[in-house]
Amino acid sequence: MTTTAREKLRSRAAHLGPERRRPQLLDAALEIAVARGIAAVTSSAVAEHLGVSRPVVYSCFADRVELLEALLARESEHMLTATLDALRRARGDDPEAAFVAGYQALLRVVADRPQSWRLVFVAHPDPAVAGRFQQARAIVSRSASQWLGPALKRWWQVDDLDRKLPVITELFISSCEAAVRLFLDAENDWTIEALGDFFGRSMHRAFSGV
Repeated sequence: MTTTAREKLRSRAAHLGPERRRPQLLDAALEIAVARGIAAVTSSAVAEHLGVSRPVVYSCFADRVELLEALLARESEHMLTATLDALRRARGDDPEAAFVAGYQALLRVVADRPQSWRLVFVAHPDPAVAGRFQQARAIVSRSASQWLGPALKRWWQVDDLDRKLPVITELFISSCEAAVRLFLDAENDWTIEALGDFFGRSMHRAFSGV
C-alpha cells in the first residue's frame, strides 16, 4: 500500500465511529490470523494491515487480549449459528435426500465465509482457537444427536439406539469436519453440490446399515 493510500485510510478512519470501525478491525485480525497464526495478531499488526494508526485500534479495543476475545467470539458464534442452521435443513421423509441437503447446506455456509472456517481448519493451530472450537463442537454434537436419534429410529428402526447414538453422532460430526476440510483445500475441484451429494449419499449408506 502506498503512503498516499495509507494517509487516505487514516483520514477516513478518523471519521468512523467505533461501531463501524470494529468490524473492519476484526476482519483485518482474521486475515492476519489465517495467514500467520493467532500469535501474529497484535494491535500494531492490525493497524498496519489496515493502514491506520494504533490509536484507531485502541479506540475500539483496549488491548490485544480484548481484540482477540472479540475476534474469537464473533467467528465461533458465526460458525455455530451457520452449522446449526445447516443441520436444521436436513429434514424430510427421504433420508438420503435429507443427508445430501444437510451437507450441501453446510458447505454453502463455509463458502459464504471461508476465512472464518480456515481459522479453525487450515490456520496455524492455537489453544485459544481450539478451545472455542471445542465449545461450539459440543453444542453442535448435542443438536446433531437430538436430530439423529429420532431420525434413525423413524427411518431404520435402529436397535439399541441409546448405546449406538454417541458413536453415530461422532461419526456424523467428524464427516462434516472432513467435508469442510476438503472443500477448503486449495486443490479442491469439487463443487458444493457434488461434494455435498457425495458425502450425503456415503453417510446415508453408512447410517442405514447400523
